[in-house]
Amino acid sequence: MVTIKDVARVAGVSTATVSRVVHNGGQVGEACRHRVKKVIEELGYRPNVNARALVNNSSNTIGVVTPKLSMTFFGCLASGAEKAARKKGLKLLMSNSLYETKTELDAIESLREHSCNAIILHSEYSDEKTIKKLAENIPGLVLINRYIPALASRCVWLDNLSGGRQVAEYLISRGHTSFAVVTSVYRNHDPQLRLKGVVEVLDAAGLKLDPANVVESTANMEGGAEAVSRLLASGAKFTALIAYNDLMAIGAMNALQDAGLRVPDDVSVVGFDDLYISKACRPHLTTMAYPIEEMAEYAANLAITLSKTPQEPISNTHLFLPTLVERDSVRDISKS
Repeated sequence: MVTIKDVARVAGVSTATVSRVVHNGGQVGEACRHRVKKVIEELGYRPNVNARALVNNSSNTIGVVTPKLSMTFFGCLASGAEKAARKKGLKLLMSNSLYETKTELDAIESLREHSCNAIILHSEYSDEKTIKKLAENIPGLVLINRYIPALASRCVWLDNLSGGRQVAEYLISRGHTSFAVVTSVYRNHDPQLRLKGVVEVLDAAGLKLDPANVVESTANMEGGAEAVSRLLASGAKFTALIAYNDLMAIGAMNALQDAGLRVPDDVSVVGFDDLYISKACRPHLTTMAYPIEEMAEYAANLAITLSKTPQEPISNTHLFLPTLVERDSVRDISKS
């Protein structure tokens, strides 16, 4: 492996001069600079970024830790963070927690070993005490998709309660009075808040959501299909189905159609997230847009700022709102 000393020896200069050339700093004559660059190219020298980070107690990286990057939602999150990183001339380091607290903490520690002081963390299962401790030790730690009041200035989060309310209000305005919900079995706050929003609006409208019409399953297409199969097997009656996310909604539509029910003629379906696939399925899925790319880009910029100026006012919160995207999977039965 070629070192800075090798470059200095061949070029006939000091290692300090080579460092100045590499970092475009200091007073180096043009002839000398040209000679050093030529040697660097001929020898194939690459600066040791990690070593430089240790010296400066910083790095040119921003870290992202999510449960599973292969999932479309988290891929969109990473894309948003990368946009911000590129604009700042930074590199993005990404890691999976695989829905495990220990793996999540190991990923964060690995980033810190690379002197990464700006980290975006999508944490669903680490307890608040653990996250507060991390925040004390990592100036640029930002939570995305989770709100902890004591860390309000570090949280970039979505109003899931509002999202549930909007879905219910929209379906009621289209004449629906009988509902089913397929929701996530995962024990995070998002599904609970969305369901709470739906129930609040139905109660206010004098409508009731039968507990038997709320089915939990895995938050993917297979889970959506399995949940609908259970609903139909139980004899549940409903004209509108609300899904925890787009993947569950598409699985639900497939199961409904396999059972001979037409979407939206017989059953209307609404998802959540507005993933790319929601525009590729048939019918095109009506859904709540979750601005995760925009949120991640915002979170990355916030993490970079906090890593440099950690005294962010605690009263400063960063709340995003979901918005309804109408497509073809909901029927207006008020006109029937």
